[in-house]
Amino acid sequence: MTAGNSGGRRPPVRDAGTRQRSAARLVGRQAVRRVVAELTTADTGDRTAGDPARGRAGSRRRPREGARRRGFVLALAASLAVLLVAAVGAVWFRLDGDITAFSAGGESKNRPPANQAGENVLLLGSDSRAGSNRDFAGGTGDIGRSDTAILLHVFADHRHALGVSVPRDSLVTIPPCLLPNGSWSPTQYDTPFNAAFSMGDTVKGNPACTQNTVEQLTGLRVDHTIVVDFAGFAAMTDAVHGVQVCVPSAIHQGDIDPNLGFPGPLVFPKGLQTVSGAKALDYVRLRHGIGDGSDIGRTQRQQAFIGGMIKKVRGDGFDVSTLLPLADAAAKSLTVDPGLDSAGKLLSFAQSLKGISLSDIQFVTAPWRYAGEKIDLVHPDVDALWAALKADRTLSGENASGRGASPSSAASPVPSSATPVDGGGMPVAVYNGTTVPGLAARAAALLQSDAFTVTGTGTALSQAHTTTLVEYGRAHRSTAENVVRLFPGARLVPTPAVAGVDLVLGTDFTSPVPTATALPSTDAANARTADEDPCADLSYGAGG
Repeated sequence: MTAGNSGGRRPPVRDAGTRQRSAARLVGRQAVRRVVAELTTADTGDRTAGDPARGRAGSRRRPREGARRRGFVLALAASLAVLLVAAVGAVWFRLDGDITAFSAGGESKNRPPANQAGENVLLLGSDSRAGSNRDFAGGTGDIGRSDTAILLHVFADHRHALGVSVPRDSLVTIPPCLLPNGSWSPTQYDTPFNAAFSMGDTVKGNPACTQNTVEQLTGLRVDHTIVVDFAGFAAMTDAVHGVQVCVPSAIHQGDIDPNLGFPGPLVFPKGLQTVSGAKALDYVRLRHGIGDGSDIGRTQRQQAFIGGMIKKVRGDGFDVSTLLPLADAAAKSLTVDPGLDSAGKLLSFAQSLKGISLSDIQFVTAPWRYAGEKIDLVHPDVDALWAALKADRTLSGENASGRGASPSSAASPVPSSATPVDGGGMPVAVYNGTTVPGLAARAAALLQSDAFTVTGTGTALSQAHTTTLVEYGRAHRSTAENVVRLFPGARLVPTPAVAGVDLVLGTDFTSPVPTATALPSTDAANARTADEDPCADLSYGAGG
């Protein structure tokens, strides 16, 4: 018998890596229980009347405010993870999760400046039919696609959050993106927004390209990007034992699969019901049979689903046995940017959300209008939305920056003409004559919204222009005059060497965004909160 080994067996040999992993798992489990205990205690404090530590905040809130906040971090995280509006929150409970990160090499080299206040998180749903996703998605093809995109802005005061859905068919400018062969794609104009994710035709998609497109579209820096797939969505809804949803009209199999040719069996009866797994996926993907069958109506139901998921997780409580299956499902299905590639980073972000009540989590669709079968984003309404987020102002115009208002906190108004401008499809090339990133894309969007055809964007030979110039050839003065109406203060410059019309932007266009006060009332009125009636505003157009 070997001395010191009373059992007569040699102890197992454990290398340093094994010991480190075991220690990490132990620390992870301890951290989970510690965080859950802290949040549960915080909830108890919220519910305790007269708690001196909560007195001042409690005096401002309605009764049951604390109850609405219970479980918010996980609730928001889990629900938005499903539709990509903060899946990150669920993952921080699974500290030893297997999180996949995409390469930072595909991020634009010309990004907006870092945010000084709030955070922007881009959440994307992957529609790839590859691997286990084929069991849920149906169809064929292994190219990653994304029909769900939400830009979540967490305001600097950490008391408000706004998720902005970007319609998949929105015509936008897709900037150069890194392709699998190491080259960069050319800029693409008037291209459906969801084409960015498929750039390069890979199974995993191209989340960096979508991130670059959102930054160019909004002028906002995207701090983090999160992608979740079909299988992950289904697994997370199973983990919480289903989510209550509302269906405005009975849905049959033929509505889910229009190629069926007949109604088929009933899939969703009209009214409230609980869905999970593949059926939950069918619900959030459903377009036909409700309203006008558009992607816009589907977006409204996805936003409602988020609210339902939040309420479900909150209702189940902060028990570890409830949370860990959800976290496990989320961790296995996420692809994130390098800034969220560790449990510590995920934890830090999730903790920043815990002070937000359900009534202060809002969702809105970027202002839009139909352009044939596609969609145009509406200017200047959408510019007002991006400006509000940049200035940390809520939809109602409330200053949510966490600091007092200052004269510089509001941006300059967008110059607009007294009468509408119709570009009639006339071609205009746009050049950035400044060092301000994204300026050409913003001007191009403004031109496109008034029916001009943007033939290209680029950088001017000189980036020291102070005044915006509209250079035009001999036969194009009338087009140039129309362009000037969109850019008051710009100078008309006859230039024989120019074949058409060139717009050269100066520093007088460096802040052509709306005053950051509030969205137009019609857009703000269409926002929904996380605690809204699940049966309200679930479709767009006639038919449901």
